[in-house]
Amino acid sequence: MPEIHQARRVRAQELVRALGADAVLVTAAPNVRYLTGLASSNAALLLPADAADGAGVLATDSRYALAARRDAPDLELITDRSIEGKLAAEAARRGVRTLAFEAHEMTVERHAALAARAEGVATVPFGRKIEELRMVKDPSELELLAAACRISSQAIADVLPRIGPGLSERSLASLLDYRMTQLGADRPAFETIVASGPNGAIPHHAPTDRPLRRGDLVTMDFGARYGGYHADMTRTVAVGEPAGWQRDVYDLVAEAQRTGIEAVAIGAEVGAVDAAAREVIEAAGHAEHFGHGLGHGVGLEIHEAPMLGYGAAGKLADRVPITVEPGVYLPGKGGVRIEDVVVVTAGGGARILTSTTRELLVL
Repeated sequence: MPEIHQARRVRAQELVRALGADAVLVTAAPNVRYLTGLASSNAALLLPADAADGAGVLATDSRYALAARRDAPDLELITDRSIEGKLAAEAARRGVRTLAFEAHEMTVERHAALAARAEGVATVPFGRKIEELRMVKDPSELELLAAACRISSQAIADVLPRIGPGLSERSLASLLDYRMTQLGADRPAFETIVASGPNGAIPHHAPTDRPLRRGDLVTMDFGARYGGYHADMTRTVAVGEPAGWQRDVYDLVAEAQRTGIEAVAIGAEVGAVDAAAREVIEAAGHAEHFGHGLGHGVGLEIHEAPMLGYGAAGKLADRVPITVEPGVYLPGKGGVRIEDVVVVTAGGGARILTSTTRELLVL
């Protein structure tokens, strides 16, 4: 899809010109993929501010050279192991006076090496401008994200009948990972979380050999990566009939999530969306038991802009996918989290991409 990537580069060039730079060196792997189509562990893009100076120069090493020619045929290609230094020298050779760079992902050591090769070139931080472009997804991106969410939703639906006493957290995580792969995922979007019983009070608990037991709440946080795009969903289920406090906490989190999703709209302040859900939990006396933000953007990375949390700034826009994932965590007892991927829509509100039921399932 060279046309899509070309259109993205045109938007990026406008930002380079607005900064007053002659070119930008893009080194963050998700940003290189977004602008070129190349998925690589060693690639960078030199993008001139003016299209008259060319479409850009893509550098990668010999492992990815054929893929680069296939995925970015409209870009000039340099094959070299030291990609940043090579492109820095190339920028100097082409008369670039001011080169923007992605300071948030570049170490001091790498920048020193880059500056040494870019003789006579001033370097200026570019900021997270490509990440800001990536927030609003084009239709092709939303299709890939929706496919990742469908795979994730089907995987949990298929695995639910196998959940019961004696199955370990680690085994349950493996079942989810394997089923997502069977259904067509590139791989899991992140390390799957399974937290049972008291472990549910740890939001990012790493699965252990603890066997599930009757009376447990079990939280599963997982997602598929498909075409480079990451799904992220969480479901909490009960093994055996839940106690009264477990139902109460589950119903509270479900209400908070519904309230948060209802607050999602074009122009909504991200802090206000967080507050809408958080106030439900605080009113029930559980303010100290919900410590993380309400959600985050998803796309080429599992956590990307915008962030929905207390103190977060910014507004939601059309075609921005985010997670809504309130939780309540009770030390020594357990916890509940419910998470879905939703997309802000011009028609009003949010479209939910993760389809598995949000009712408390008793297994």
